[in-house]
Amino acid sequence: MDIRSALTGLCEAFNAHDLDRIMEFFAEDCVLEMPRGNRRWGSRFDGKEKVREGLAARFAGLPDVHYGNEEHFVDETAGTGMSKWTLTGTARDGRKAEVNGCDFYTFRGGLVIRKDSYWKIVE
Repeated sequence: MDIRSALTGLCEAFNAHDLDRIMEFFAEDCVLEMPRGNRRWGSRFDGKEKVREGLAARFAGLPDVHYGNEEHFVDETAGTGMSKWTLTGTARDGRKAEVNGCDFYTFRGGLVIRKDSYWKIVE
């Protein structure tokens, strides 16, 4: 699978909230870095099981999360890709979210080994 197809498939799987399908794109030794956390990199999840737990928490915190207006950028030679999107959703406490963000991906052997997420801070 080429990286652009993987990024498109990942976005579709995220919008379907299909953790099984999402995890098919990830290698066993993958790393996920989420924007929020108490370290300069946010929160880090190492390994496929922990990445799945981190993503499950995302869906639990924003049950109707959706990634729209997506654009994908690819460097096949470097094995990297980036997806830009607008995240919308409603938190469990009723707060609405709408932020622009992006994910930087690194691939090895057609699988994601690193997903590093960023989004704007709305005050």
